[in-house]
Amino acid sequence: MGLNPLAEELNEKIMQANPNVMGMLSDKGKAIFFPYKGILGQSAEAKGKKINATIGIALEDDGSPMRLNSIASNISLNPKDVFTYASSYGKHELREKWKEMIYEKNPSLKDKEISLSVVTNALTHGLSMAGYMFVNEGDKVIIPDMMWGNYKLVFANAYGAEIELFNTFKDNGFDIESLKEKLNGENEKKILVLNFPNNPTGYTPTDEEAKQITEIIKESAEKGNKIIVICDDAYFGLVFEEGVFKESMFSYLADIHENVLAVKADGATKEDYVWGFRTGFITYGIKCSGDKNELYEALEAKTAGAVRGSISNAPHISQSLVLNAFNSKNYAAEKQEKHEILKGRFDKVKEILEAKEGYKEFFEALPFNSGYFMCIKLKKHDGEEIRKTLLQKYDTGLIALGDILRVAFSAVSEDKIPELFDNIYNACKG
Repeated sequence: MGLNPLAEELNEKIMQANPNVMGMLSDKGKAIFFPYKGILGQSAEAKGKKINATIGIALEDDGSPMRLNSIASNISLNPKDVFTYASSYGKHELREKWKEMIYEKNPSLKDKEISLSVVTNALTHGLSMAGYMFVNEGDKVIIPDMMWGNYKLVFANAYGAEIELFNTFKDNGFDIESLKEKLNGENEKKILVLNFPNNPTGYTPTDEEAKQITEIIKESAEKGNKIIVICDDAYFGLVFEEGVFKESMFSYLADIHENVLAVKADGATKEDYVWGFRTGFITYGIKCSGDKNELYEALEAKTAGAVRGSISNAPHISQSLVLNAFNSKNYAAEKQEKHEILKGRFDKVKEILEAKEGYKEFFEALPFNSGYFMCIKLKKHDGEEIRKTLLQKYDTGLIALGDILRVAFSAVSEDKIPELFDNIYNACKG
């Protein structure tokens, strides 16, 4: 069966703007489209009419969304910003605001054109939509070996990708050479996931490492490799040391080469401390000789089609709440206040590890400078053994990853951090 004419129309726009992107799309990505000529199109044409029996919601006699008072009484927002469906693209004002904020937070993007963000049901769903758009069964997805375990479910289990790992650290920094080896080859499709600050290690590249990563991606692209770089920016902005790259890698990659499509997956979840809101975004950037707006509009339409085909749309109430926060005059100060709390916990972890020489007999910290987490590598024990001992004898919970323990200092008050590491030491000491 051939492609839907709407999909073919979008594909033609992509081909005319940058044909390399067609070689990056998965079979699903090539076939997906946004059905604007069906029910959605007919509903749009009927908008504002005296009698409108097209929309699939219930209305009160006054035309406002039908709602239960037991729910509505707990919400101060306008009912139209809560109870109605949001667009599969996302709330337009929020999309524009998020794009504006991306530029504000990433000065290196100045004068570079990026797409309008499409709203996803938080970041995991954004990654899944990237998988839908770009991953075919058997495609290799390159990820550092210190990685978030959910990538396996998102890319391998859902889309049949093969996970290919590279070494995360070398000489107390990011292993540039290991990444470079994975990007070797000519005229191949490469899918790379960069997650900074990294989960589980809490590491972000230094300013110099960020430039080196960018250069090796560009070198690979110049060999004809078509590279999709998915920037998982879940913990964006939570950098606590000088000399660490404070922008997203997306800002360097957004127009580096016509063979490099930068895909930014991010959201309010961790950046704005609204884990349960499930409000995320997916944004595109690529160098383009043709009409870049046409290309971006086609990618946005395909992404919105994938969203519609999976969850229909992200929650409207969450989008309205975060948009109101972004427009609040107190937003920046409130966010800085929380950043300082997390930095204080980070600094306390650094202080404790430097002060307690005895710890080094049993464990050492992997490089960390940002995010919610840090990791310690055990020298004499199995991580699961120590994790259980901590639970049973020290009333303390951590995540075990082989011989590594992940510590979420983001969830521990500063005054409890010394006790936390003493407990780990005592559990190892026996």
